[in-house]
Amino acid sequence: MKRKSAFILLSLCLYFLLASCKEKKITIGNSITFDKEENIHYGNDSEQVMDLYIPHKKSTEKRDVFIIIHGGGWRSGDKSQLTFFTLSMMQKFPDHIFANINYRNASQTQYGIPNQTDDIKNVINFLKRKLKNNPRIILMGNSAGGHLSMLYAYKFDSGKDVKAVINIVGPTDLSDPGFKTYQEYSFVEQHLVDPKILTKGISAVHFASPVHWIKNTSAPTLSYYGKTDRVIPMTQKKILDSVLNKHNIINESYEFNGGHLDWDKSPNNTFLIDKIEAFLKKTDKK
Repeated sequence: MKRKSAFILLSLCLYFLLASCKEKKITIGNSITFDKEENIHYGNDSEQVMDLYIPHKKSTEKRDVFIIIHGGGWRSGDKSQLTFFTLSMMQKFPDHIFANINYRNASQTQYGIPNQTDDIKNVINFLKRKLKNNPRIILMGNSAGGHLSMLYAYKFDSGKDVKAVINIVGPTDLSDPGFKTYQEYSFVEQHLVDPKILTKGISAVHFASPVHWIKNTSAPTLSYYGKTDRVIPMTQKKILDSVLNKHNIINESYEFNGGHLDWDKSPNNTFLIDKIEAFLKKTDKK
């Protein structure tokens, strides 16, 4: 009961923080303060913007950065969907930097990949310039954002900037028969990947499946899947676990009670944040 009351109090505090979002600082509790910059452009497109939160307390140590990537089926969604969760994470990780990003949406006339994976790279390069160092990156996203986090880390992270991946209800094998029941699957097949980047003999679905790019040096990964998710079947978790284990990658996966959108509801959200904290401590010892 005490834990529930504490969570309600935290939720109310965060609500009032959101109500005063015009401020350039955010204070969580009595001693956690972040400097905030909203809608920073990291590219020339109007969709290439992010909200950046940097701990107000200065440090000579290089800080790790969470890059938060929203869901929305690759063609919709907005960073504002994850603002509340980002603030919750900031309370648990007061010494980390947080970048909550938008990216270029896919459409009937614009492919998602490589635009969206390029946008992650653009954010990383922007942060390197702004912070004047090469921070370790933790990619964290839900649904399509979870998928993009994994795909970038496993396939496109040539600079080995990604320290870990936090995958929340993200599709990982797009050829899985269980995923083909996704109502927008035809869009995934035809408009997710630009055919110009495909090599001979590889399909768009294969190219866009993170599991096909896992190797022995891939980033440690924590995953979170809903037991009654009708969008992302539990087979996706099993496939990902199997391939990560096959390549001896540090990984953990958990299940929560609920469907695709229930991961950030109490108590699922607090469970996840606690598991993220423990997992990152484990990867630090790697």
